[in-house]
Amino acid sequence: MSRTLIVGCGYLGQRAGKLLAARGETVYGTVRSPARAASLLEAGIEPVIANVLATDSLAALPDVDRVLYCVGFDRSGADSMRTVYVEGVRNFLEHFPGTPDQFVYVSSTGVYGRNDGGWIFEDDAAEPAHESGRVCLDAEAVTRRLGPGRNLNPVVIRCSGLYGPHRIPRKASLARNEPITGDPTKFLNLIHIDDAASLAVATLDRGEPGRIYHVSDDRPAERKEFYNLVTTLLGIAPPRFTALTPDNPAAAREESNKRISNRRIRSELQVELTFPDIQSGVPAAIAAS
Repeated sequence: MSRTLIVGCGYLGQRAGKLLAARGETVYGTVRSPARAASLLEAGIEPVIANVLATDSLAALPDVDRVLYCVGFDRSGADSMRTVYVEGVRNFLEHFPGTPDQFVYVSSTGVYGRNDGGWIFEDDAAEPAHESGRVCLDAEAVTRRLGPGRNLNPVVIRCSGLYGPHRIPRKASLARNEPITGDPTKFLNLIHIDDAASLAVATLDRGEPGRIYHVSDDRPAERKEFYNLVTTLLGIAPPRFTALTPDNPAAAREESNKRISNRRIRSELQVELTFPDIQSGVPAAIAAS
């Protein structure tokens, strides 16, 4: 039976670990503080206190067959996104003592800066439009550069926006009837957290080394469809949209308008989504919140 290490046992990592543990596998998950350890134990995951920015904490990590690397960015922390993502994965690959058979790195579809609303496939050029996308792409590059030195050929999964129980985009601001800045007809690319976890596990199981996979649902939705659905389900006032001014900090993000194709992960890994679009996923997420 496989032994898997999940580096960064947060919103996605803990759910993926719980799926693996339910199959009877040995799963380890890193957290930065003992306070988080109890929730991992409840999910059947053996907690390991480690921080990818503290290299001395990495030497004691267990030797495993597979690694799912899904360290997230804590906006309340003192470290920059570039430090957490780029320096973090570099530290891990330089100091992790084992040599797993499979290494899956979780990235973001934010690496694509396309703005014409067209479909994007995994072999399309990644040209980020803003700094967070550049950081994600640079972190991917570190895994590809350092992986071969560890006898690793990393699999990269690029996730669309994660939503699910207790994580509905703009829920609080919608409840306050605050306007949403930007074009309501631009696309949102999303994936329910339960499907994202299932797809991450499928990539550990069957992902081809060196391959890129999109983790996204079947149908990108226009912003107005998503936010109208959320407000209707919550029984609050419908969303209001306002035009974006050039000096708004969100201007760089607003340039992006794309549709992420999930064809590869569906055809190659043979995974059926529980929530193929927001019309099925959002009601379930709100009901479970």
